[in-house]
Amino acid sequence: MSSENGELLAEMRALRDRVAGVTDLAVAAVDGLLVAADTEEGIDGESLAALAAAALGLARRAGQSTGKGLLHRTVAQFSHGYVVVQPIGRMGLMTVLGDSGMDIARLHTESQAAADRMDRLLTAPRS
Repeated sequence: MSSENGELLAEMRALRDRVAGVTDLAVAAVDGLLVAADTEEGIDGESLAALAAAALGLARRAGQSTGKGLLHRTVAQFSHGYVVVQPIGRMGLMTVLGDSGMDIARLHTESQAAADRMDRLLTAPRS
């Protein structure tokens, strides 16, 4: 594992620790290519990344078509939890899965700063 991925995974785990109910996280490029995943067994990170990229694309298009501005995140609530997709800079995305008790307000508070830190990790010049 590269040091960049190690730092990215550490940031993902820190977000999980700060927000009650977060169960899984994945970071991907906007084209759906998985960069890093912190997921439980049974969650296919590559499939999750591809689906999240599609969801992000649809949400961005909806925002553009309706004049609602820049996308902050898209949230899907299900009977057993949440799927939240959030842009990371211009070229990445973060997917957060949570159980039905996930603290969505806390996630909204914590996720932008985490996404900004992840963006710096992803766009930092390689040595």
